[in-house]
Amino acid sequence: MTLLQLFLSFLQIGAFSFGGGYAAVPLIQGQIVNQHGWLTMSEFTDLITISQMTPGPIAVNAATFVGIKIAGIPGALVATLGCILPSCVIVTLIARLYLKYRNLALLQGVLGSLRPAVVSMIASAGISILISAFWGADAVIAFATTNWSMIVIFLLCLVLLLKCKLDPILVMVLAGVINLVLSVIRV
Repeated sequence: MTLLQLFLSFLQIGAFSFGGGYAAVPLIQGQIVNQHGWLTMSEFTDLITISQMTPGPIAVNAATFVGIKIAGIPGALVATLGCILPSCVIVTLIARLYLKYRNLALLQGVLGSLRPAVVSMIASAGISILISAFWGADAVIAFATTNWSMIVIFLLCLVLLLKCKLDPILVMVLAGVINLVLSVIRV
């Protein structure tokens, strides 16, 4: 039953995560944290961080990670298959239709109307992760519970990415090193 639940949960994520990895984050959270309780919000935040740092799409990495945690290697295979199956089917169908009808105004209108929804899903995921990083998964947003070192690291990373145009991988490594140094200093 667990393998079936993993497959069906990640099948839903794979089928409805239009817009790529970040758009899938709220769907993944809804399935694995809210609905099934397979991960806590803190573990989910760690999962997103690990999924971002490893090669491959966030949803596929999340499926593999959650599958292994819940049911070992069979769970990883089933969850990953559930996650990628809808994409394989949908992309094959869309590619055929797009090549045939790409100049149709209706198709261009539908594609254009999906963009705001995708942006809102990405923003929602980002805000959830920021709240968890700055105030903890279960903490109330308050000045007293704010993790100021995380805010400083976030702002530094933002400047390095937007103004200095540093490579995102280098920025992630730098953020990890800064947090490690701060942790050692606090001890």
